[in-house]
Parts: sequence; structure tokens; C-alpha cells
Amino acid sequence: MFKALLLEKTEAGFQAGIRDVDEASLPEGDVMLQVEHSTLNYKDGLAITNRGPVVRSWPMVAGIDGAGTVLESSHAQWKAGDKVIHNGWGVGETRWGCLAQRARLKGDWLVPLPAAFSTRQAMAIGTAGYTAMLCVLALERHGVKPGDGEVLVTGATGGVGSVATALLSKLGHRVVAATGKAAESGYLQQLGAASVIDRAELSAPGKPLQKERWAAVVDAVGSHTLVNACAQTRYGGVVAACGLASGGDLPGTVMPFILRGVTLAGVDSVMAPLALRRQAWERLARDLDPAMIDAIAVEVPLAQAIPRAHELMEGKLRGRVVVTIG
Repeated sequence: MFKALLLEKTEAGFQAGIRDVDEASLPEGDVMLQVEHSTLNYKDGLAITNRGPVVRSWPMVAGIDGAGTVLESSHAQWKAGDKVIHNGWGVGETRWGCLAQRARLKGDWLVPLPAAFSTRQAMAIGTAGYTAMLCVLALERHGVKPGDGEVLVTGATGGVGSVATALLSKLGHRVVAATGKAAESGYLQQLGAASVIDRAELSAPGKPLQKERWAAVVDAVGSHTLVNACAQTRYGGVVAACGLASGGDLPGTVMPFILRGVTLAGVDSVMAPLALRRQAWERLARDLDPAMIDAIAVEVPLAQAIPRAHELMEGKLRGRVVVTIG
């Protein structure tokens, strides 16, 4: 038996609780992982609070991320004692996840824990931070370089935004952080933001083309914020879109794309190829200041994961939440 954050939907309704689960109930897989740390991402918050149709198989152990030690493996790449990271692949949605003391996973989904990180630090980064790195890689593939101009980060106090701000600043970019939490300006400046703007400047409907400002954008918000960011991006600039915190709609026009040559680059973390995942984690180990990891993350035990998930969805948290699996 092991402890897990189990999500259930029955005739009595939805329930989320810490339960004792039999190992025999784990799904098939070629790696058994002793999970040491997990985390709370936006998608985890949606699932745990039942605010979005994330879970598609019931009952479900939550947790799309996990880091820990391999206990058993029939996969050629992994052996007992290896330290690994898991992100995405539908875990916590269609397959039991990592907010649990044990997880049975597919070895093809795992990446090695970089020597620079502990399992706690890896989960302080988690899918949100790994997605932020994917966004940075997307900007670089489209030729964005330090010194090209201001880079806008929306939803900047969230997980993606916090890590993106720290990464881009460390790489030499001038970061402008957009947030609705004016009291967190000091936090964002600590992460490296050169300036902070109110998200209200971007969240209302705006003109199809606006004054050119951004050399590039990392957007985790979507809807009018993404549309306005595109409308303000300079000629030939690139916008990396990875989230929909304000909605999945795109209420804009093609004008920024056909009149200014703006590129809208979609970034997916769930099914990203293994080679790209490895590259992202190698770059995180190189480019993310360990001191910023500590500034971004708070740590809670598994028993507090459910109330913290509710706080996350109510906009009461900033940065990242590491869940320590006892």
C-alpha cells in the first residue's frame, strides 16, 4: 500500500483525498518510481478542484510531474537507483500520476535528473518551468537574441511566467513582466524583470495593430492578452504561446502576422519529443540560477496539496509549489 492523492467521481459526486492505494492497482509500465517530490501545475489545480475536464479516466491519481528514484525497471535505459524526472505524457489525465509515493511509468517518458538539481529543485521547476524553457528555445529558434529589444512575459507571477522571467533575464534579455498583482513587483524584480506593467493594459479588447514594442513575448494567458501582445509585437518578432489562463479563445485578426511578419509559435509540453525534453532540461541546468529556484518555490507535504490546489486556482499563490512525498 502507498499514499496517493486520489480523484474519484461517483454517483455521490466528485471527491479528492489522500488515500491508501494498493500497488496492484498501478497501471502497466516498465519503470517503478519511488516519487520523492511532485508539484502543482495549473492543470493539476484544474483536476484536483474539478474546475476543468482534465481527468478522462476514473479514479485517477493526480500529478503530471514527478521526480524520484527508480525502484524497478525492465527498460534498457533505466536501472534501480537512477534519478529521473517525469513531465506530462497524459499522466494525471488518462493514466495514474505522481502525487503519490509510487508511480509506474514508461521508461520512454523519463529524462535523467541533471546533476545540477536535486529532485526538489527539479519539481520546483516542474512542467511550468520546463514549458518556460521550451518557450525560450522557441524564441531562439526564431532568431531572438539579447539586445534585440524588450521581451514581454505575461502571467508573470505564475509558474511559467516566474521561470521565464528568471531565464530570460539571466540570458541577457530586458524583461517586462505583466501581472495583476501589483504587490508582487518586488518579487518579479528579484527574478530579473527590468519593469512591471499591470495586466489590465493587455486584458481588454484592443486595436488589431498597436504601437510596436516587444521584440518577443512569452504568453501563458491567452485570449485578449495574447491578441494584444501580438498587436504590440515589433516587425518580425515572435510570440511563444503556451497557456490559456484567461481563456482558450483568440479574438483577434491576422493583421500582425501578414502586415508585420509576426510569428505565433505554439509551445506544447505534454507530448514534446524526448530529444527536445532533454535539451530543455540541460538548458535549465545551465541557465537557471539555483538562487532563483529557491525564490520561486514553496514546499508543502502531500497532505496539503489539495488546499494548495484550491489556492492556486483562486489566484492566491505565486511561483511554484513543490509537493514533498512522505
